[in-house]
Amino acid sequence: MTLTAPRADGEYYVSLEVVDRQGRADRATAYFVVREGRPRLPNLSSENPAWVEKAVVYGVVPHNFGPRGFQSVVERLDYLRDLGVNTLWLSPCTATPGEGHGYAVSDYFDVRRDYGTRREFKGLIRAAHARGLRVLMDFVPNHSSVHHPYMQDALARGRASPYHGFYEWDRKGGGHQYYFHWRHLPNLNYSNPQVRRWMLEAFSYWVRECDVDGFRVDVAWGVKLRRPSFWPAWRRELKRIKPDLLLLAEATARDPHYFTRGFDAAYDWTDEPGKWSWEHVFEDPDQIVSRLRSALTNAGRGFHRDALIFRFLNNNDTGRRFLSRYGLEMERVAAAMLLSLPGLPCIYTGQEVGAEFEPYKTPGPISWENRHGLRDYYRRLIALRGEHPSLRSRDWELMEVRSAEQVLAYCRYGGRGPAPMLVVLNFSPRLARADIRIPRASCWQSTGGMARDLLTGTRVALRASGRGLTRVTLPRLSARFLSGAHSSCGG
Repeated sequence: MTLTAPRADGEYYVSLEVVDRQGRADRATAYFVVREGRPRLPNLSSENPAWVEKAVVYGVVPHNFGPRGFQSVVERLDYLRDLGVNTLWLSPCTATPGEGHGYAVSDYFDVRRDYGTRREFKGLIRAAHARGLRVLMDFVPNHSSVHHPYMQDALARGRASPYHGFYEWDRKGGGHQYYFHWRHLPNLNYSNPQVRRWMLEAFSYWVRECDVDGFRVDVAWGVKLRRPSFWPAWRRELKRIKPDLLLLAEATARDPHYFTRGFDAAYDWTDEPGKWSWEHVFEDPDQIVSRLRSALTNAGRGFHRDALIFRFLNNNDTGRRFLSRYGLEMERVAAAMLLSLPGLPCIYTGQEVGAEFEPYKTPGPISWENRHGLRDYYRRLIALRGEHPSLRSRDWELMEVRSAEQVLAYCRYGGRGPAPMLVVLNFSPRLARADIRIPRASCWQSTGGMARDLLTGTRVALRASGRGLTRVTLPRLSARFLSGAHSSCGG
């Protein structure tokens, strides 16, 4: 089939469905991009679709939304759309032997009963799509529950079980292998081609049958340790079915492997699995900026050029909420940073209303009362990110800052056309005077040496302080988004 490419810029998708004589069908989809009137084929092995660059993720735990699981989430979809998020990350929805968070899987092809039925799950995705929201499934391919029928058969029959080879076993003691203290979560054996096919079919099922928009892949680092070649093959198969999927690895973004071997994005972790790079940043008030600069630049090593970093203040593994640990004012400054940095920002269940709970210890609905007035603030931050390409681009630059207080500053560039943005953050409980080395400082100065703060709507003085520095004064624990006057101030 030969197509004449349209002249209008955009992404164009072409699907082919084949049905054999027995009525069995398969569908494959390809897409091409037109930019400045010229068509090109994207590199599906590493390139992500355009919508991912604009994504603001919201982590959804259905049992914290209400007692009816999927239906309780549907009832809040309009609320989430009004907040401004456009991508939902559903915590594990596959069948599990108990309640809890769902990382113990007993059936990869069915939903957990306490959340509802497969029909209701499909209805949730259709309802989200009708509101312009994409849906990611949290999927668990590294291990199953010890109560999975395959594992139960292997335990009962030993090597006589056809499923014994589906799991990894300790050659000395004979017990199953697992990570950390997760004895109830036996590792799958990715050396077994049947396991690889099983997992490919499980992932594909939810794309084909329910039209999910991507996956957050639990313990992706574990499969990489044992079978690194699996993820590229997995990506090829999934992208053949739906090429605009978002594939997010629960693995550190500091390892370039994930951006070249299967995934679009990875976690803002240290080199140690599960360790958030900002975990200890805010514990010492006098070290916040130095620790942030180290985390944001990968301690001087730099990130892979295609690194799309999944950033958060809260998720399922961070325990007590950021607000509970560091207070309302610090959360406001940190949220401004979260939503103005390059990467994939995530807001987690109830964060925008200041809900204080621990995910693994809260089996029921949380309070959605907006006690701290945070919701409008988050809504404003998300809106600014959507309105200004410079705030969601990957192009940024840390600024040199001289201040007695904890002040961080960086420039955000949007390429040709969009004006740049200067983000200045004061993490100190005191008024701060900061001298910042801003490239082409005149771009942020209007008549009278004043610039407009898009976050608060106020005017901020920018004064030359000598030696090429510009002085900015900030109130205690505050953020400033200063828009450049024109787009010629690129980085």
